[in-house]
Amino acid sequence: MKTALSELGRRTAAPPISWLMSLALSRPKLISLAAGFTDNASLPVADVRDLLDDILCSPTAGRPALQYGATQGDPALLRLTADYLRALDGGRRGDAAWSEDRMIVTNGSQQMLYIATEALCDEDDIVIVEDPTYFVYLGIVQSHRLRARAVRIEKDGMNTAHLEELLESLKRSGELRRVKLLYLVSYFQNPSGVTTSFEKKSRMLKLLKKYERAAGHPIYLLEDAAYRELRFKGGDVKSALALPGARDRVIYTGTYSKPFATGTRVGFGILPEPVFTAALRIKGNHDFGTSNLLQQLLARALSTGSYRKHVEKLQKRYRRKAEAMGAALREHFPPDVEVWEPSGGLNFWARLPRGVRSGPKSKLFRSALAKGVIYVPGELCYADDPGRRKPDHEMRLSFGSATEENIREGIRRLGKVL
Repeated sequence: MKTALSELGRRTAAPPISWLMSLALSRPKLISLAAGFTDNASLPVADVRDLLDDILCSPTAGRPALQYGATQGDPALLRLTADYLRALDGGRRGDAAWSEDRMIVTNGSQQMLYIATEALCDEDDIVIVEDPTYFVYLGIVQSHRLRARAVRIEKDGMNTAHLEELLESLKRSGELRRVKLLYLVSYFQNPSGVTTSFEKKSRMLKLLKKYERAAGHPIYLLEDAAYRELRFKGGDVKSALALPGARDRVIYTGTYSKPFATGTRVGFGILPEPVFTAALRIKGNHDFGTSNLLQQLLARALSTGSYRKHVEKLQKRYRRKAEAMGAALREHFPPDVEVWEPSGGLNFWARLPRGVRSGPKSKLFRSALAKGVIYVPGELCYADDPGRRKPDHEMRLSFGSATEENIREGIRRLGKVL
């Protein structure tokens, strides 16, 4: 009998992370350097208990938090988030680029990525991505039957000369009209750890505006800043919201999951019109609002200062774990492995000599499993772009959830396999 599933239901593939997580769960002694989980020991249990006690201290205070809220989000959280982002970027009060009126609170930033893409893209449209990029976003691209075109990254972000070459090529082929957005993981990129410079963000936006006349419609810059606050070295880089003209072309997504508590699953996005209105309507059809209790929890964490204090503790924690992984990599990995060290986030990126395959069916991956350690094969982080062959000699190594002891032991085992 034929299935009753829709085309979308039939073609949506399982995310690679689900397979990697099931592998780890089925082998309790396996050291996972694959899962992008945050640090379990640093989750703010005591802070959250105190904040919830304040919210639920009386029926008068607690009932509004336990009631439905607005689809757009809790007004206090919207305002506090806008103020917080404006301060990070050094913006002026009242500047519309960071306005809470253009902000939507979502169930994690992943929902915002899904909604924004759905609001803009039809089947066979083109999304420009970094090469490599966040593989969970590639699942959205695949399930919506979009085409991804990839642009090489460098140590300071996307190669803008390559971006211009791609846009020019799409213009010549008549496909530029199908380009709707450029997706950018701008801070401590998952998987490579690269942070995009403000100068490159500016160049990207200028190029998109230059070519949108030939496209016949706006081309948006979708900045995914999920890891922004997990910086443990160097200074912050302004977001694309600080660029001239950003309020009309930049979609900015962020989250409270990674810098506070992943279990809260509260994210947000700032969107220009008409994308904002379309996204808000889609959000209404999804769930007509993110958990009101969790939003009020985050609003109280921001207003009391406990959120900022926790972020500072987390940055120190991740610095120690990154230092442990960096030292272990220098000690145990062969010298011909190129390692990209991050200044924040959760991941290191390693490039093996060409010819040494690291994919899920490779001898290396099987041998690593046999030694009790797992990583994310780099090829999972590359889009299906007909313009190039996927590299198969890289790996993502995460220090987020592993203990320092397991980080050192996992890298030792993996180094022995290499």
